[in-house]
Amino acid sequence: MAPQALLSLSPAFSIPQNLKNPSIFSFKKSPYKLPPILCTTTDSQAPQQQQRSSSDTSPLIAISPPPSTGTGAAAPTRGDLFLERQQSMAAAAAAAAAKKNKKMKRKKKLDGSLILSSAVACCYGCGAPLQTEEDDAPGYVDPDMYELKKRHRQLRTLLCGRCKLLSHGHMITAVGGNGGYSGSKQFISAEELREKLSHLRHEKVLIVKLVDIVDFNGSFLARVRDLAGANPIILVVTKVDLLPKGTDLNCVGDWVVEATTKKKLNVLCVHLTSSKSLVGIAGVASDIQKEKKGRDVYILGSANVGKSAFINALLKTMAQKDPVAAAARKYKPIQSAVPGTTLGPIQIDAFQGGGKLFDTPGVHLHHRQAAVVHSKDLPSLAPQNRLRGQSFPAASDNRTPRDKESVGLNGLSIFWGGLVRVDVVKKELGVMLTPPTGKQRDDWPGLQTVRQLQIKFEDQKRPACDIAISGLGWIAIEPIRQQSEISGSSEFKLTPGELHLAVHVPKPVEIFVRPPMPVGKAGGEWYEYRELTEKEEESRPKWYI
Repeated sequence: MAPQALLSLSPAFSIPQNLKNPSIFSFKKSPYKLPPILCTTTDSQAPQQQQRSSSDTSPLIAISPPPSTGTGAAAPTRGDLFLERQQSMAAAAAAAAAKKNKKMKRKKKLDGSLILSSAVACCYGCGAPLQTEEDDAPGYVDPDMYELKKRHRQLRTLLCGRCKLLSHGHMITAVGGNGGYSGSKQFISAEELREKLSHLRHEKVLIVKLVDIVDFNGSFLARVRDLAGANPIILVVTKVDLLPKGTDLNCVGDWVVEATTKKKLNVLCVHLTSSKSLVGIAGVASDIQKEKKGRDVYILGSANVGKSAFINALLKTMAQKDPVAAAARKYKPIQSAVPGTTLGPIQIDAFQGGGKLFDTPGVHLHHRQAAVVHSKDLPSLAPQNRLRGQSFPAASDNRTPRDKESVGLNGLSIFWGGLVRVDVVKKELGVMLTPPTGKQRDDWPGLQTVRQLQIKFEDQKRPACDIAISGLGWIAIEPIRQQSEISGSSEFKLTPGELHLAVHVPKPVEIFVRPPMPVGKAGGEWYEYRELTEKEEESRPKWYI
């Protein structure tokens, strides 16, 4: 009986190209001391080999002969035994290589650069790499202090000079480029900061996404999928303590969920929070522990949305029950009013049982007001106290309803701190504009962009819409309330109409027209909850406070 034919060859030996059957295969560096093996093929195999086209470059499939316990001619040849051993060794080596590659992928980006290297020490306040050469650049520390801490392996306890100044209220920007800031030195571009977050969409992590309620549309990150990928998201709405007095947060929570559902993200739940008063922080901490499942947790959001303040509040809340979080509070990220305080990912050991907490650089957006003003004007963009509405026109309470109707809006212009100008082009019926308060500033880049708006209002019991200015706030368009002479109650004496506005803003700043946010005591009166189907009820994320 002729020896069994081999349909594929082990990498341990090669075939001379100038030989035909019967062929002699010579071994190369075989670990076994075996004599040369003579293998022949029968003529019945030739038609099968001719069926492979010369253009077919697909690899041959290795077919291992079944183990045989026969004797005599049925016994396995030395070639069979050698091939079995080689295939077993190759399979073991492939399994070891796959395990090693899996570990390396967790440490490297797609371009091969390290996400977080223990060999590069960073400032625990801003995440910038520590350096001793440029004294005005982020990450600078005194050389003697650096050597001392390095000798005692305490570089993770160092705070750079820029962070020390920021902690004392100095306005030191470091981010330039598309979305960066003017008026001081720029050490890193907004594009480079976004690139530091690009690896998240390729990893299995839990994303905690922060949105500023005062600038909901401008800070939401429209292209958040490019950063978060398919990872689950816990949406945290910050600064709810700034909403006008009397606001019904139940209405606001439903309004936020409605707006979030339309964006079709993988949002697990929504939390209304305040880092200043710690409202809602305990609920976020509970959901993070529930959903992280051993994964790393990344805090994501636009610049100056309050990520560092949120982390400080989160650690403070968790420290009440978790000694690991209590220890992490000693070296927490710097909290500053300057957008772009955090310049690199900051790893925080805040959890027991696996997973790290990461503070990330803010995503700088060119369409927000902060990107066009001078760095010295940045503090005036962030409200420090509860918002209060201002009405236009400001009619006196002792005037009659007929006098109020006679107040004209045609030709009226409203200037909002030099950054926004609203012209009433045409008024068919009386309306009033209700913006949050803002501080006046002398310098502005100019109002080059003009957007014409035609706003129709049909419901007499609720505002028509909000005009939201990215990075600043919003203006509510609502009917005038008139006092009834009969019942003494507030009623609406208005028929459907239309208002024409021209809104002027700096060139890159975006204007959003959105459904009105139900703020203030009146918001709880006119807001209507939408009836949901059973399918919508199951798919909508729950919200908490």
